Amino acid sequence: MEQTIIHHMETVRSITEQTLKKIPEEISDTIPKGFNNNIRWNFGHIAFIQEKLVFGLLGEEMKIPRDYEQLFSAGTKPAEWDETPPSFAEIAEILTEQKARIKNFIPGRFHDKLSTPFTNRMGITFYTVGEVLLFSFYHEALHIETIKRLYRTISSY
Repeated sequence: MEQTIIHHMETVRSITEQTLKKIPEEISDTIPKGFNNNIRWNFGHIAFIQEKLVFGLLGEEMKIPRDYEQLFSAGTKPAEWDETPPSFAEIAEILTEQKARIKNFIPGRFHDKLSTPFTNRMGITFYTVGEVLLFSFYHEALHIETIKRLYRTISSY
């Protein structure tokens, strides 16, 4: 079953990587009416939250740039950025490298308990590595759908 879950993680991330390649970076900072964030923020958010869920909650080193938390954590907004965000190429590299690290890190750890249970913003509490990894697939898919909605809206201008 672990191999099936890891394969699913790779499939979800591959969809994210392919979506990133299809969107022109020059439109990625547009925030259409009715949206809080832009396309770049959503891709960076996927990378940051995945890192936090799989590595950060276990007390493992998070191997993404430190500024990702200030730029892409829940509740942040591009309108409040004081620094230049990473390019699509940088985010793509993070996403690809992260997928490989998770694939190497996660086997045999699905039942490991988190040092402290984690409750997300929706009020759902997770207790194990497997639970947060499985939730991360849902989270990533939600943001890919948001990215697609943003792209359709921007393209219709």
